Amino acid sequence: MSTPSVPSSRVLIVAFQGWSDAGDATTEVLQHLGGLIDAEVLHEIGAEGYVDFQVHRPKVLFDETGKRVLEWPDTRLFGPVQRPGGSTGTSGAPGAAQAADPAQTADPAESDTVRRIDGSPVRDLFLLAGVEPARDWQNFADEIVELVDVWAIDLVIILGSMFSDAPHTRPIVTTVTSEHEARRDAAGAVRSSYEGPAGISTVIDLALAEAGIETLSLWAQVPHYVHSTPSPKASLALLDKLEELLDIVIPRGELLVQANEWEANINRIADADEEMSRYIRRLEESRDEELAAETTGDAIALEFEKFLKGGQRFARDIELPQSPADRPVTPGLAPEADTPNADAAGEGHPAGDDQPDGDDQPDAPQR
Repeated sequence: MSTPSVPSSRVLIVAFQGWSDAGDATTEVLQHLGGLIDAEVLHEIGAEGYVDFQVHRPKVLFDETGKRVLEWPDTRLFGPVQRPGGSTGTSGAPGAAQAADPAQTADPAESDTVRRIDGSPVRDLFLLAGVEPARDWQNFADEIVELVDVWAIDLVIILGSMFSDAPHTRPIVTTVTSEHEARRDAAGAVRSSYEGPAGISTVIDLALAEAGIETLSLWAQVPHYVHSTPSPKASLALLDKLEELLDIVIPRGELLVQANEWEANINRIADADEEMSRYIRRLEESRDEELAAETTGDAIALEFEKFLKGGQRFARDIELPQSPADRPVTPGLAPEADTPNADAAGEGHPAGDDQPDGDDQPDAPQR
């Protein structure tokens, strides 16, 4: 096994089926990553006491010996295991039929692996998959905080996807937030300004922050008018952002083809429905206007920053006194006003990390 050329952080990526998994985007990401890395089940948080079995029913399966067994919707931690001799192995999870289970892996001989920029394979990536609990969220979050501590995780990335008034023909918008200032600066994230109903991802995020564990919340917007189908395009957007955040290379496999087919299928449906086409065009116009406004705002902020830097260079070149007390005052003229603070330019626009209430979504056209 080749080893990384430089030390790296142990990263845990978390996703749950349910409220925070619009278009199955986050669980598809975990399944995809699970098929690329050598990982096996390290720990299970039992579903009993947390999960409503009338919503997420256990499955009956045949094991390798032909015996009928039950697979419960437990929350599973997957990760690499170092064995004597320096090799890692993948045992997989019992019962690969669970949808949120990243142990549904492809044949390792037929798949690539997650690598760093220098080409070395990633051996310190962990996955946590499960369904959103129905009860006792605080104790559930405490169990995850304990897991993170036991396995010496350095960074937790919590994935989410929400239905939004986003056109399927435009790039999927992703948002990164964090409660940790240093992590926000390093990742280009913002602090969430969302207030409203929360999911288990937010409960876990705040519990980890309270324990001093660094976290990032990565969310993708999924077109709400295609809520009945999985959204591989949103999964791709999450993978793209994970690559950027972690400085790694993630093979896409069939996801790109699936995303193109997904968009083409929606286009065919819209072409046959004029009302739906008009609705999508309105969303496209709105998104394009928002993008133009953001671009214009960024350009203005950049030019203002250049102006301030240019003024500072000019002041250094002619050696103007920088202290107001030392600044000469010409008779009959008032002292100069202070230069505007550069921090006032180019402020970001914080975005919420939770899915808004469905009542706030625009109505999609009736088919």
